[in-house]
Amino acid sequence: METWIILSIAAAAAQTLRFALQKALTGLTLGPAAATWARFLWSFPIVAMVMAAYLATTDAEVPRLTIAFWAYALSGGITQILATICTVALFRHRAFAVGITFKKTEVMLTALVGLILLGDTISLFGAIAIVIGFLGVLLLSEPPEGGQVWNRGTALGLLSGIFFALSAVTYRGATLEIGADDLFLRSGMTLAVVTFWQTLALGAWLALREPGQIAATFGAWRTSALVGVFSLLGSWCWFAAFSLQSAAYVFAVGQVELIFSIFVGLIWFRERLGPREILGMALLTASILAVALTG
Repeated sequence: METWIILSIAAAAAQTLRFALQKALTGLTLGPAAATWARFLWSFPIVAMVMAAYLATTDAEVPRLTIAFWAYALSGGITQILATICTVALFRHRAFAVGITFKKTEVMLTALVGLILLGDTISLFGAIAIVIGFLGVLLLSEPPEGGQVWNRGTALGLLSGIFFALSAVTYRGATLEIGADDLFLRSGMTLAVVTFWQTLALGAWLALREPGQIAATFGAWRTSALVGVFSLLGSWCWFAAFSLQSAAYVFAVGQVELIFSIFVGLIWFRERLGPREILGMALLTASILAVALTG
């Protein structure tokens, strides 16, 4: 099995646990923005210490960071913040596993964004599989209790997909701008820069708009620290995979998160899925497998 596939699966597993913890946080005292900030608050100090130790104990040198790197990294950081806020807010409208599935519009959108920004291409077979996956998402766009297809939950899910697609492609662009063959160095340096920027940017926003949420985040440090740890593990694996393969294919394999999220929703949150949702997930899962095989 190729390295990027293993990294994508590991990233998906860590991300599922992180989102589950963030859902638990929003059910307590934290709003979507603070639950999002928690992942960066604890991630940056850890990745900074790891990278400092790595540079001190190996022959690796601090890479030269180009203007293009900073443009990709900073824009990726902002769009990831927006994507995560949308996803955490989405959990208030939909079941956990279905919320994760809505977020997975990122796979279809990443292929388009990657082509436009980086020139990444996909095969005709991969494009057909992506369309099948989109049909699965459309099946999931109607609430279980009925009502209008296009609703607040649908909008949040699609927005999260758009922002995650933008962040994934720009992160891949950032890692490719680092002129080093060292996979650990490329992914770690990009992650250190991004998490530092995200901690400052979202922290400043909370200080101005929701100052009480900063104290609440520190007050829930046991859970929020776990969010940071799983976020760090997931992000490091994503970034490493992005440096080896196009973001669209990485996210396609990462769709195994759907299976993980179903088990989390059933076991942790005691949720149940209806026939329509199961059918939608089945279509999307078939699409995931087909796209992954083309990579």
